[in-house]
Amino acid sequence: MDRSTDLYVDGKRHILVADDELINREILGNILGDEYNVLMAEDGEEAYELIRQNCNTLSLILLDLKMPRLTGMELLSRLKDEKDYKSIPVIVLTSDQASEVESLNKGAADFIPKPYPQPDVIRARISRSIELAEDRQIISATERDELTGLYTSDYFYRYGEQFDKFHPDSDMDALCLDINHFHVVNERFGMSKGDEILKRIAGCLEKAFHASDSVLCRKTADTFLVYCSHRDDYSGIADVIASSCDDMPTSVKLRVGVYSFCDKKLDIRARFDRAKIAADKIRNNYAVSVSFFDETLMENELFAEQLVDEFPKALAERQFKVFFQPKFDIRGDKPVLTSAEALVRWFHPTLGMISPARFIPLFEEDGLIAQLDEYIWRITAGHIADWKKRLGVSVPVSVNLSRAELYDPALVDTFERITSDAGITPRDIYLEITESAYVRDADQIVKRVTELRDHGFFIEMDDFGSGYSSLNMISELPIDALKLDMMFIRSAFDRINDTRMISIVIDIADYLKVPVIAEGVETEEQYLTLKKLGCAIIQGYYFSKPVPADEFEKMLQGADN
Repeated sequence: MDRSTDLYVDGKRHILVADDELINREILGNILGDEYNVLMAEDGEEAYELIRQNCNTLSLILLDLKMPRLTGMELLSRLKDEKDYKSIPVIVLTSDQASEVESLNKGAADFIPKPYPQPDVIRARISRSIELAEDRQIISATERDELTGLYTSDYFYRYGEQFDKFHPDSDMDALCLDINHFHVVNERFGMSKGDEILKRIAGCLEKAFHASDSVLCRKTADTFLVYCSHRDDYSGIADVIASSCDDMPTSVKLRVGVYSFCDKKLDIRARFDRAKIAADKIRNNYAVSVSFFDETLMENELFAEQLVDEFPKALAERQFKVFFQPKFDIRGDKPVLTSAEALVRWFHPTLGMISPARFIPLFEEDGLIAQLDEYIWRITAGHIADWKKRLGVSVPVSVNLSRAELYDPALVDTFERITSDAGITPRDIYLEITESAYVRDADQIVKRVTELRDHGFFIEMDDFGSGYSSLNMISELPIDALKLDMMFIRSAFDRINDTRMISIVIDIADYLKVPVIAEGVETEEQYLTLKKLGCAIIQGYYFSKPVPADEFEKMLQGADN
């Protein structure tokens, strides 16, 4: 119970004096009455009832040990066993020195001998006992997480350091435990269900890790930290925690990052940074629950930080180059270059060419992707305008939009400004939007895409076949072309040329009156089969890898001839 906000009543703290001698009660009342509101009890039972009635406001109890009905020692024992009362400090009043040690062992904060010492001594002891008790209450309120009872992070790190101090030779592990997609639990089932899951996890951790060789913490909403003596059963612990929530309305999937045999020369927070890196490695891997830190992970983390730090400079120095992968219309007798996709490459002055697979997910996570994308859109629009002016060739180029960008209410204005500045039309630049973007918050995305189409922009659904949308959903989406996912194409031909799903998708596209684009086409067999099935456009290494602007320009000139 939190008593910290209730201790002042009428501008004074409340004190209970429990003593069967009237003269003693009057002496203490006279000494303390100016500074405190003093309650009086003449026996143990009356004292207990006053404590029960005023437990939220009592700052201290002055307790005589020898009282009728309930002795002071018996009352001490009762208070010690009741959580709502045991935080109230008790000063024992006694002339029996032999009882002093026993009363201190039962929870008394101090004692005042009889006959009483000078009033200043009494007041000083009372003030000090109240101050220490209130300090303990403040520490207790900040030391423990209110929901789970585990340590808060500040105290957790402090106690971890203390453990190292007293156990310098113990091999220690740092663990970071996260719940996959915990926010979905709160959104779908409410905060009370989420809180119940967190409390169950905390309970499982307390059973699995002994207080003698471990320290436990709830760091944030769904993140727990454990500092413990080295062990090898973390997968089993993760399974036990998951099974403890079997009766909940959704399954709980934990990911556990482990930094084993901690280097104690590292700051304790840095040890848990490493455990967090290990946990993040398996963020979307539901087949694995435990990941161990190694130096490769640290190297990757440092490399990622370097890329993020150097992004502004790279953008300013135009280290990002736009490459173009041609798309060929294969419906006629001979393939015809009909459009292209703009793809980014990073040419770092010291690291060389960095794969988009390294930096695109990183920039999406750090919120930098919007700046990079607009840079690509503008460079692409500039090339399209240049080719139209110099070569008299108009070949549309598609650019990618991230899901986050589709929430931008100024997106249409941005593209209109880009096309206007470059002197091209909306039909010169195609917009590729991944299938997955349509699934979450579909109404908002459809609204934005509809606005783009209404302003003349051509919309390609990218990565179709990656497993998100239903066929019913496809029929209602505003799209102008359907682009088959590279892995969808690859897996179809890997299964002993089982291309029936591709045929079904092409039939759906025909029904919707939109062309099908197949990306990732690498072999003549794939090309001929897709042509036979009625696929309209092909993109992939069979025709060309992504090439720089000058090489693509040569392809345009060849196509024009």
